Amino acid sequence: MASGFQHVECKHCSNRFNSVFCKTEHDKMEEIEASKICSTFKKGESIFKEGFYAAGVFCINAGKIKLSMSGDEGKEQIVRMAKPGDIIGYKALLSGDRYSATAVALEDCNVCFIPKEIFLLILQKDASLSFEMMKLLSNELKRAEEKITHLAQKPVRERVAETILFLKETYGVDKENQINVALSREEIANLVGTATETAIRLLSEFNKDHIIELNGKKIKILDQNKLVKTANLFD
Repeated sequence: MASGFQHVECKHCSNRFNSVFCKTEHDKMEEIEASKICSTFKKGESIFKEGFYAAGVFCINAGKIKLSMSGDEGKEQIVRMAKPGDIIGYKALLSGDRYSATAVALEDCNVCFIPKEIFLLILQKDASLSFEMMKLLSNELKRAEEKITHLAQKPVRERVAETILFLKETYGVDKENQINVALSREEIANLVGTATETAIRLLSEFNKDHIIELNGKKIKILDQNKLVKTANLFD
């Protein structure tokens, strides 16, 4: 359950123009503004849970969120990493289905909830928003197809290297040039799709080879070119 409350006006949101709402008309934004609820979620809290029916969509104003599905014997599989400007929960909303994943705050997050009825009504009236949603769904489908292909064909060593590069691309780096997200070894393994022990071993090898530097849960890339080559991203 969300704790605290921090209302952020859409027109003053620093992430609006990085989201699907970038081209939404002013009067539509006012409708969203009048109905949305902004809440703060503490690190480790769930924004929504797998199996629950969607009541609306969530727009991330600040913080980082992971979305994961439960696999065999309850094992977690991280399917998406979200950042400020992203919206989550929209696929279940559009399909009228239950949430297929659980969204958990990786750090304290500020998230705005837009009720289902309002979002769907504006989607019907606003062609720009509809087009942005189509692009969002298309991009996510492309990423899912690529991940399935990589899980089937790429060695786990390449996938670990690619995951590190993906995390840097998604969250950037902090002032110490470390990737700006803190994930446990188990979370990295779940993101890669491998055993925790395997992820620990490969991260240690990369560290020993001076490709990356490990500092607790933080990772610094020391040799970007070598990491790209290890990930086999280019022929």
